[in-house]
Amino acid sequence: MSNSRSTIRLRLTLLYAGSFFVAGAVLIALMYLSLEQWLEARPVAATHMIISKHLALGDRMPAADQLAQAIAAQAEQERREVLRAMLVSSLTALAVVGIAAAGFGWLLAGRALAPLQRVTATARRVADRSLHERIALEGPPDEIKDLADTFDAMLERLDRAFDGQRRFVANASHELRTPLAINRTLIEVALDRPDPPASLRQLGQTLLEVNGRHERLIEGLLLLVSSEQLLTEHRRCDLADLARHVAGSSAGAAAAVGVTLDCSVDPAPVDGDPILLERLVHNLVDNAVRYNVPDGRVRIRCESADGFARLIVVNTGPVVPVFELDGLFEPFRRASAITRRADDPAARRGAGLGLSIVRSVAHAHGGSVHAAADPAGGLIITVSLPAGGTSKTGLSR
Repeated sequence: MSNSRSTIRLRLTLLYAGSFFVAGAVLIALMYLSLEQWLEARPVAATHMIISKHLALGDRMPAADQLAQAIAAQAEQERREVLRAMLVSSLTALAVVGIAAAGFGWLLAGRALAPLQRVTATARRVADRSLHERIALEGPPDEIKDLADTFDAMLERLDRAFDGQRRFVANASHELRTPLAINRTLIEVALDRPDPPASLRQLGQTLLEVNGRHERLIEGLLLLVSSEQLLTEHRRCDLADLARHVAGSSAGAAAAVGVTLDCSVDPAPVDGDPILLERLVHNLVDNAVRYNVPDGRVRIRCESADGFARLIVVNTGPVVPVFELDGLFEPFRRASAITRRADDPAARRGAGLGLSIVRSVAHAHGGSVHAAADPAGGLIITVSLPAGGTSKTGLSR
């Protein structure tokens, strides 16, 4: 537990110690009043009363008067000293025993909260690893055990739900891709016939384009779902190497639409799935090229600082309103200011999932993605991932 914040254990200890000090102070006050009343009725006080009575009856002698005054002064002094000694001793004892009580309260609070700390530790392990672990807390049927049992039941339901989701993704991958592959094959066979009519060829090309778009849409959806699942690879890789590779493979497509790629990167090692990270870089560069302007420019930067590896992709393009930036990372969402170029065949391939996949991959690697609008037009997208050796993946499912 963090020392910079108030914990339940500390609050319980302060509550125990405060209750003890309040009860001790009340007890000391009652003892002080009782002792004061007893001292008023002690024998020395009675002797003083007898002498005063005789003096009142006329037995007034200088020696007797002085004796009475001396006895009265001595009695008052002794009373004050006894009360003071009693008060000092009681307060000292209260302080010493109170400190000891606070220490025992700290120990008892820690013992009482140990099961809750076990629940918290298990929840953290589940968040970092898998949903298969259970708390299985043993002990009396109290509130903490009820909490642990409820948490175990929730984990069981989540585990079954994610298992079902994984099976659905696997089945959907087969059931959706197979008929589209068959359709593509049939269309290509029909177009391979000798001298097909022009109308048939045009129809076939249109159907191939639609079929290809559906295949890419399904591939993007499946990748979006799989990027939120358990990372199957945890290897050291460098974002700079991935950026150089993607920039090299995208240079031809960028040149075809008049966009210049500028890749200047420094080493930025991370731990994770190289395939997903390559897709992250590819989607950013592909979007930057696709949503650009004639004679535009795309700049790719990598750096490592403050325990994070950062990938920065900057592109020219239309001005994007600030209030539309967050919506860019939602599936099938695009900013209204981003228009596709009619002479760019690649621009018609998008399914609106590129940045959604980027965000999911970044979160799966324990990182974040941030988009900023360039006042001159275009976007500045920064992906921050924990540097190699400090990576913490997201929820494993």
